[in-house]
Amino acid sequence: MSEDDGRDPMLDIYILETCNLIEQLEEIILESEKEKDYKNSIDTIFRIMHTIKGNSAMMLFDNIAHLAHSLEDLFDYLRDNSELNVDYQAITDLILQSIDFIKNQLVKIENNETADGNPKELVSDIRNQLEIIVSVNPQESKENKKESINEEHHCYVSSVKDSNEMLKKESQDKLDIRYEVVIFFKEGCGMENIRAFTVIHKLKNLAYDIVYFPEDIVVNNETEEIIREDGFRIIFSTKKDLKEIKKFFNATAFLKKVTVNPVSKEEPYSKIENIQEDKNSLEVKSCKERQVSPKNYTNSPESQGKHNMLNVSVEKLDMLMDLMGELVISEVMVTNNPDIASLNLESFKKASTHLRKIIDNLQDVVMSIRMVPLASTFKKMNRIVRDMSKKLGKEVELILVGEETEVDKNIIEHIGDPLMHIIRNSLDHGIEAPEDRIASGKNSIGKIMLQAENSGGDVNIVIKDDGKGLNKEKILMRAKEHGLIDKSEEELTDKEIYSFIFLPGFSTKEQVSEFSGRGVGMDVVLKGIEKVRGKVYVDSVEGSGTTITIKIPLTLAIIDGMTIRVGQSIYTIPIMSIKQSFKVKGKSIFKDIDGNEMIMVRGQCYNILRLHERYNIKTDVKDIEKGILVMVENEGKSICIFADELLGEQQVVVKPLPNYIKKVKGIGGCNLLGDGSISLILDIGGLIL
Repeated sequence: MSEDDGRDPMLDIYILETCNLIEQLEEIILESEKEKDYKNSIDTIFRIMHTIKGNSAMMLFDNIAHLAHSLEDLFDYLRDNSELNVDYQAITDLILQSIDFIKNQLVKIENNETADGNPKELVSDIRNQLEIIVSVNPQESKENKKESINEEHHCYVSSVKDSNEMLKKESQDKLDIRYEVVIFFKEGCGMENIRAFTVIHKLKNLAYDIVYFPEDIVVNNETEEIIREDGFRIIFSTKKDLKEIKKFFNATAFLKKVTVNPVSKEEPYSKIENIQEDKNSLEVKSCKERQVSPKNYTNSPESQGKHNMLNVSVEKLDMLMDLMGELVISEVMVTNNPDIASLNLESFKKASTHLRKIIDNLQDVVMSIRMVPLASTFKKMNRIVRDMSKKLGKEVELILVGEETEVDKNIIEHIGDPLMHIIRNSLDHGIEAPEDRIASGKNSIGKIMLQAENSGGDVNIVIKDDGKGLNKEKILMRAKEHGLIDKSEEELTDKEIYSFIFLPGFSTKEQVSEFSGRGVGMDVVLKGIEKVRGKVYVDSVEGSGTTITIKIPLTLAIIDGMTIRVGQSIYTIPIMSIKQSFKVKGKSIFKDIDGNEMIMVRGQCYNILRLHERYNIKTDVKDIEKGILVMVENEGKSICIFADELLGEQQVVVKPLPNYIKKVKGIGGCNLLGDGSISLILDIGGLIL
């Protein structure tokens, strides 16, 4: 989120925190459904719903708060009554529907639209489910039933006055108790004034006549420092006992210390000037008395060893990466400046070497900041498998492997949709119905494995199912109907046949369903992967399953490359693709039966690719003995590229080709050289294929 869009920073924080909580909740719910038990996670679920309710109420999103409160009621009842006969699938369906509702509202908020969704129907379904749970578990008291089902939702935006009137009407026979509370938040948590406001907002549900200091916590950000140094003091009246009050305040997020003291009703407190202390309280002094500098405060023994996390917008990381790329280009332009190329500057070389080392270290740090595990993207597929399995009447288990593998943040954003389409395709086309699997001697439960692993400078994501596989004859037939075959069928390899499924409008589905058969799907996979310079490969065994491999780079930004010259053109080969480079004698070259140039290296034959012939480049170096061969490899296949000469190794910033330039096979991008000229980056996979 850019800083100049006029949006409240607190809203960005709310969106981020709520999205994280929703994702966490979805994972917990799906896992609990598999175990058919919420016992191990019920406290976490309740805490998440309580947090979403409070945060949404504070931000005045009453519909989200109302729905979260209903779910909180449901899990509060389940938490207090552990031994219950419960329909876990029905509860899971309700929670997932609620999650979808909240996600939809968050999208509207993110787009600066009005979050006007009405949760009335969902809230009603949740209450009905709670009534069912109570009715089939008659051992529970009517009082618990009434309290859980009919509790009014007064927690959202009601004023202190309304809360006072509500609580004063309840239990008139009970004695009022006044408390004085002092709260200290943990060092480094930030936004102490907003956190204090959240406490006051929640306190309205069980207290009245609330007075607090500092008073202007919402409109005055300077109160952050006051609360951080001297604590947040609250005086209020309530009918709750000391145990309940302590329980309420101990549930406060980022709480470091809290002191709760009953105080006399006669004691005036309209103006708060001093904080009383007792043997359990934390000593509170003014900033001057403490004489603690921010540095000492941050590095206190309590804060040592803790991991301080900072949320940073993706736009800022993108800007940082762009600046890093410009720094790399500038360094190359300085060190390779033709004005100093002929000069013997020993001290300059030492300084530039040191600068290169610093830039390398800085680049590693910037890259590590942008690296994100694939776990969140992978785990989202659980929901897709769960929902589709129910609708299609299939039993499918999703196995995740290597989800801790990290890739660049920008790549994460581009591979979510392709993965979703592949998973959906595997479920709809690949995995058979339970009765069909049993008839073919398979387990009734189908399996889809989603695996990630590092492979040099790339990441391989493999989606493998044990379904019925791809039917080559059927694919060929459809390819003929669409006029996609440009050579004889005998010349087509299995992988070339399978690759037809990625063409736009291609589908072997006979009937149109909710999930497929509309001619939209797998071509999205190819387009999405190509956006991040990735590649997709398909392999299948009919009757046994299909394996789709996505090969993507770790990062899109900066790579190590070897520059070569062909005529007046400069090309860059990614270092990770180079096996070796060497000079050859003419007698080492021979031709195969098709007239292709070959060379024998250590008992292996390799094709020779002359770049000047491939791209029609004028050059004086056509004799194989005068140029140089660079052996490159991709996916286990190797070729030797013939060039005029090697210019040297350097880091290059990968830039996409402009849209007005037609895509050329074998060219993956471009970069700016030190003298200001442009070098084209070779796509080795495209050259070998």
